[in-house]
Amino acid sequence: MHTPLEVVRQKMEAVSPVDFQNNFFQICIVVSGQGHLGLDSHRTAFKPGSVILLTPDDVHHFELEQPTEFLMVRFSSSYIRAFEWGKMNQMECILYYARHFTGCIMRTPDDNVLVQSIATSLLHTLEHPDLYQQDIIKHFVNALIVIAARNIEKAGPPAASENTDKKLLEIIHYIEEHIFDPARLKAAAIGKAFGVSTSYIGQYFQRCSGETLQHFITQYKLRLIEHRLKFSDMRVNEIAVEFGFTDESHLNKYFKKQKGVALTKFRKQYVSGKTSSNALAKHPS
Repeated sequence: MHTPLEVVRQKMEAVSPVDFQNNFFQICIVVSGQGHLGLDSHRTAFKPGSVILLTPDDVHHFELEQPTEFLMVRFSSSYIRAFEWGKMNQMECILYYARHFTGCIMRTPDDNVLVQSIATSLLHTLEHPDLYQQDIIKHFVNALIVIAARNIEKAGPPAASENTDKKLLEIIHYIEEHIFDPARLKAAAIGKAFGVSTSYIGQYFQRCSGETLQHFITQYKLRLIEHRLKFSDMRVNEIAVEFGFTDESHLNKYFKKQKGVALTKFRKQYVSGKTSSNALAKHPS
């Protein structure tokens, strides 16, 4: 992608033998046709009306049973961060950690009706360009993103199950919402937000989730930082500011302690590995 937002109508006639990994989010709405989506190690069916969310980490391909038409809504992390959502910080987290979905992300029939209406409106706008077309497209896309996020949240985080304690989910959502604010991620601040003591909040979280509160926060933050390094052109000092570190050196020490490699080296290794993979895909032996 060369722009933060792109909406295209795309027809596919045959199965692609190559796995793809994009550097942007992509909501795929199936207009017609059917087949299967190969996503990492999963394979799930899709049909007209299916709504699939692909994140920048997803290695995927489409297996078509018949010619299929998609409405592809592609947007970058910078597009998400630039818009003032009601849950601005949480929005990207919700979308990025929807990777546990292996098929249609829609969970409520009423929201599915809204999505299909938005898809029809977007297709009409693409086919009949007029004044303020891009502004209209952005409004439709933003509504689509919010509806997608709402259905992802209703399904709960990847570790959630029917037996997961409701209070634990509320704590996880609190962490997601304040992941860029170190002061609010301290055990004392979390305990205060939920009206319990500092010691109890840690014991409760570990008992219910099987891991310590600090470990969960650290791993969650690391995954987001890795995402910035892999899929954005943000400088290290910009990432440090975003996540509330005092400076670039502070962030680098934190990252190296957890991952065993410096930030810049991690980014170079990813870029180098991706370049090699692309070369092999273009020129297989």
